[in-house]
Amino acid sequence: MKKLIAILIVAVSFSFSAQAQKMMKKDEMKKEASMMKDHKNMNISTVSLEQTPGEFTQKDLTLKEGVYVFEVTNNNAGTDVGLVLVPEGKDASNPENHIKNAYVTKAVKEGTKETSKAVKLTKGTYTYFCPLNKTPQYTLTVE
Repeated sequence: MKKLIAILIVAVSFSFSAQAQKMMKKDEMKKEASMMKDHKNMNISTVSLEQTPGEFTQKDLTLKEGVYVFEVTNNNAGTDVGLVLVPEGKDASNPENHIKNAYVTKAVKEGTKETSKAVKLTKGTYTYFCPLNKTPQYTLTVE
């Protein structure tokens, strides 16, 4: 009898856990949809970046304040590539300081390109680089 009760408790716990995870995913999806809806009312510009072995071909960028999507092309870099964007003065080696929406949605394979989510950039200086392709850190200035 004790085993039966224990099994029932475990089964009910799994059921509640699964339901809670579904609810959390729905909340995340609602937040994402809300952000995208907000961005639809804004002008979104695309910043195209290309990587070759060990470097970005665009060494420094200057942009105006606004909302941007980063499009990263892998031009035979010899490895998958990505993008990390960090406000100036923050430790770039600490992922907590990365602007997560600037990450490409998946690693960029050779000969392909991927995009980030929309990122609102305000005046200031940022650093961008790719840890997968081991690029130097470059400067992005927003005026």
